[in-house]
Amino acid sequence: MIEIRDLYKTYGSGGAEVHALAGVDLDVAAGEVLMLMGPSGSGKTTLLSVMGCILRATSGSVKIEGREVARMAENKLPEVRLKHFGFIFQGFNLFPALTARENVELALKLKGLKGTRAKAEAAALLEQVGLADKLNAFPSDLSGGQKQRVAIARALAGEPPIVLADEPTAALDSQSGLTVMEILTGLARKRGRAVVVVTHDNRVLQYADRIVRIADGRVVDEEDRERAA
Repeated sequence: MIEIRDLYKTYGSGGAEVHALAGVDLDVAAGEVLMLMGPSGSGKTTLLSVMGCILRATSGSVKIEGREVARMAENKLPEVRLKHFGFIFQGFNLFPALTARENVELALKLKGLKGTRAKAEAAALLEQVGLADKLNAFPSDLSGGQKQRVAIARALAGEPPIVLADEPTAALDSQSGLTVMEILTGLARKRGRAVVVVTHDNRVLQYADRIVRIADGRVVDEEDRERAA
């Protein structure tokens, strides 16, 4: 699903040059939950953002389902993001004036689904994450775990093959965090999605198929599920 080779992301120039990513090689497979770990400033979120075509790489190759995107024209990238990715963020990023269903509907509209079909699909997605009874609730009426589940439903709009999650459990209590990870794991194992999670949360490592540790912009270690256990 994702193939990354010799990836660099550099900020600044000359003596102020900083390599946020410095020669990263990484593959992510369909049906896999891959967790990116490392200290703050190690390059995890930068790598996730380059994977998701939010940031441009300075050099190197990024292929999404076999398609090279690292040197793609800027005006082509929104289409790639809409087609291939669902994004989940630590801060939920829900629109406070919209209900749970309307937040999901908005993502569906961006992907070309409107009207009664969008309403029905949004309801089905919220039911999938256990929020069938919260369709008309506003974010202010939801717990942190419920907000994150709305964010997951929104990320699944249009059935993207790749889900990228940046610290999705950091703002949640233990039980809510585990529930969120069970949903993400189910997406990978039952629906064949590639799921990449940036995390500092040791509570959720049991859900990883692979753990990739990053330091100073480089991959320093990889653990498969058996070693991680």
